[in-house]
Amino acid sequence: METQNNEKKLSACETLIMKLVWDAEGDISVQKLIVEIRERYGKDYARTTVVTFVKKLMDKGYVSTYRVGRASFVHAERDEYQYKQRLMSEATDFWFEGKPSALLAAVCCGRNVPKEEFLEMRKLLDELDK
Repeated sequence: METQNNEKKLSACETLIMKLVWDAEGDISVQKLIVEIRERYGKDYARTTVVTFVKKLMDKGYVSTYRVGRASFVHAERDEYQYKQRLMSEATDFWFEGKPSALLAAVCCGRNVPKEEFLEMRKLLDELDK
């Protein structure tokens, strides 16, 4: 499945792996990915499963891989911020009739959002208005 701008969508497992790749300081080994998936998300995937999903991410252009000795490493080829912007734009269009204010209301309602966060949001909105 592709998005409006022909970017391939990520499956849930691919998204989980990309989150770990983006969160890593630099490139991440496949072995470290396996450990992080287990520790952070409680998923006990076999190495072959993780390698299969990394291969799918390579085919979609999200990562590249390389070897150092016997270890395989994964390198992000796509920017996390741009990915998140695209996801939020699609969610806003689909769920909130293209209205960012409705998205923001949904994010904030029912949560105990600290005053500092509201002030930060106001600051960001004021900067966009300039």
